[in-house]
Amino acid sequence: MAKQTVAEKWDGEKLLVSEMIALYCRKNHHTAKGSLCPQCQALHDYALQRIERCPFMETKTFCSACKVHCYKPEMREQIRTVMRWSGPRMLFVHPVLAVRHMKETMKAKKS
Repeated sequence: MAKQTVAEKWDGEKLLVSEMIALYCRKNHHTAKGSLCPQCQALHDYALQRIERCPFMETKTFCSACKVHCYKPEMREQIRTVMRWSGPRMLFVHPVLAVRHMKETMKAKKS
């Protein structure tokens, strides 16, 4: 299997975070599909900004596996809440993304 480029990693992580936030917002804040409430939109924008500026993208898998936590404490808590809620549900909504994420997470834990 070919090694992912940094751009592919960025795109994959952005897609995963975006989908998880969208799912969380849709089900918890009752927003229409394709839109986010202001709080979730702020979290989404912040998360994408953090991914874009990540200096460790070449070597890490996901933010959760990173040794450096670049999120502000309140944003970190929000994203943790979203991930905890969305993670198990992603398997039913986006099975390919969910399986890929689980596979990468397990691979990261082994090394």
